Amino acid sequence: MNHSKRGWRTLLSPTCKGLLAATLVMGSLMLPVGYSHADSNLTIRVALFADIGSKYKSTVPVISLQSNQPWSVLSKEGSPLVTMPVKSIARFSYDSFRVKVLETPLWREAADAAKKLQATSDKPLLFAASKNGGNLYQLYTGMYASENAAKDAATRVGKSGITIPAGQIPTVKGSKHLSAGIYTTQQEADTVVGSIAAVGFDAWTVIVPTVDGVKYEVWIGEAANDSELSALQALVSQSLPQLTLTPSAVASSGLILRTDAGQDWTNEGQTSHYMITGNGTKFTAVGNDAGIQLTERSKRTYRGNFELSGLNGSLAVINEVPLEKYLYAVVGGEVSSGWAVEALKAQAVAARSYARSQGNRFDVANVVDTTLSQVYNGIGAEAPVITKAVDATAGEVLMSGGKIVEAVFSSNSGGYTADPSEVWGNGGVMFGSVASPTDISATATSKNWYNVMLPNGTVGYAREDNVKLTGARTSAGLEILTASTQGVNIRPLPIIQSEVSPVGKLNPGENAVVLNKVIESGSYSWIKGPYTSAELLKSLQGVTSSSLPSSIISLQVTQRGPSGRAVQVKANGEILKMKYPDLFRSSLNGLPSTLFDIVPSSSYTVLGADGATGTVTSSQSAGVLSASGKVTVNGSGTVIMGGDSTARVINSNPGFLFIGRGYGHGLGMSQWGVKGMADSGYDYKQILQHYYRNVTIVKE
Repeated sequence: MNHSKRGWRTLLSPTCKGLLAATLVMGSLMLPVGYSHADSNLTIRVALFADIGSKYKSTVPVISLQSNQPWSVLSKEGSPLVTMPVKSIARFSYDSFRVKVLETPLWREAADAAKKLQATSDKPLLFAASKNGGNLYQLYTGMYASENAAKDAATRVGKSGITIPAGQIPTVKGSKHLSAGIYTTQQEADTVVGSIAAVGFDAWTVIVPTVDGVKYEVWIGEAANDSELSALQALVSQSLPQLTLTPSAVASSGLILRTDAGQDWTNEGQTSHYMITGNGTKFTAVGNDAGIQLTERSKRTYRGNFELSGLNGSLAVINEVPLEKYLYAVVGGEVSSGWAVEALKAQAVAARSYARSQGNRFDVANVVDTTLSQVYNGIGAEAPVITKAVDATAGEVLMSGGKIVEAVFSSNSGGYTADPSEVWGNGGVMFGSVASPTDISATATSKNWYNVMLPNGTVGYAREDNVKLTGARTSAGLEILTASTQGVNIRPLPIIQSEVSPVGKLNPGENAVVLNKVIESGSYSWIKGPYTSAELLKSLQGVTSSSLPSSIISLQVTQRGPSGRAVQVKANGEILKMKYPDLFRSSLNGLPSTLFDIVPSSSYTVLGADGATGTVTSSQSAGVLSASGKVTVNGSGTVIMGGDSTARVINSNPGFLFIGRGYGHGLGMSQWGVKGMADSGYDYKQILQHYYRNVTIVKE
């Protein structure tokens, strides 16, 4: 039995203070006298939507903002451009390449086409406009980073099966416009826009910030390239010779005023729409005490301001928020407000340290709002007890070697935290594998499940509160149970998955053989699979640099790190080469952690008297020498007994079962372990000292 398995056995009992006390005397969290370079006014930039290339990509064509208090949009220079009333909705998009799908006087016709497009990668935008003396609805898709990408989209849209009015085809549009003059008031500009639209051209009023405040321009058209813009200028000049037209609007910063008619595809409604245009343009939606709600981010409400701009052809939304207020939401998003206050304090210090260590990791932002950085769900994740914990540790960060520690953490380390060599191959002297027995606190409310075999040979799991032991046993000593209620579902894994059908049913009076008893799959322990060769090969494609076989016959963990995590896996005897070990999580069909064993579901290993091993598959049989002579054991359906009185069944469905512990990369602090330590009486400094080495807590 290897070291990792010895550790797993030990952790079945939630030993707390006794096991941890020895590790807590190492290191020091004494505050250096006079050491502080605090900045209580620190803000952090959180990317909610942005295309930052390979670092992060989460985009939407349009966002919707509203608040329970008035709020404003300011220019880059700080000039107020728009003031939004209470609870009014304002929508924003970026003036990039797009596809104009159709125009129609019928809102329902446009909305029906939009609903079909909503399910595709070409997201719809719908605007209301007046043109040629009548009202029209203009349906677009977008936005796209290049003209070629928009051309490809136009082809897709044309083949999407939507109904397009006769004589119309999806057409690429862009951000090149003609300027028809500058005006002092919006009313003057609107009047000119009306006269241009009356003869059949698309035109809009544009709010353009200036050094002194704001001006209003009239822009015509939405050309995708210079040749289209020149052709448009010739047409407009012929129809409206009194206008002085220039292409100066091409790179100008502004907010194009449009009327949005696509917020709800069921009922017609209209709201203000501001299309951000210009290279390097940045506008700021200024927040208030009530925060601003962002509909497209699950209707979450955020403190601070929103920086709105264009990046790589799409809309970028960056939340600028005071760091300490950001932490109110982060701690609430990462752990439960019902946890002990010392656990909340530990999370606050770790989250603050992580955030402060990031620099401009995401170019235009310090962090993002997902687990790629830290979970950040806005005001809705806050709670008074969390606010109190953050305030109680205000400014405190972990330091090592004169630098703020990138205090990474994961949900559950499964009993042992990871060594840097088991994750990304780096991490410094602050990290190392340490025992985390209190991770088992995650199972406090978990049910036990019986792994059972039904009379027809079907194998699955029954939850303990739905069945009862009969007191009888099989000749091999395995217990027998029956259902305690009608129609008990036998699940493929020890967890309720509403989207996965049960493998069988068990009724009172019907018996099943107990093969094993396990804790419900969760963050502490779990069972995944069995995954077929085809499923694993698909998941490995593009992740490993190794040549993949046509079929995986054997899959084994052949090397483990200090905590027992897999650092080398072989398929058919060949090493699956990974850039770093933590990639095994995603490459093996999305495992919760790399602290796992692999069990082939259609074969078992036989140990010979000479120490040699052999494999018997479900299609084979093996001779077993018993006291009464040789007994032939067939493959599929055979019950294999373990030395610990558990058993499993060899079935005819080839695949690999993954049995593991932990959830996440496992490096640094284990959140469930923190909860367990806090529940056992440790304070947040002792907790942090246990999980991070050679660190001090400094109030910055």
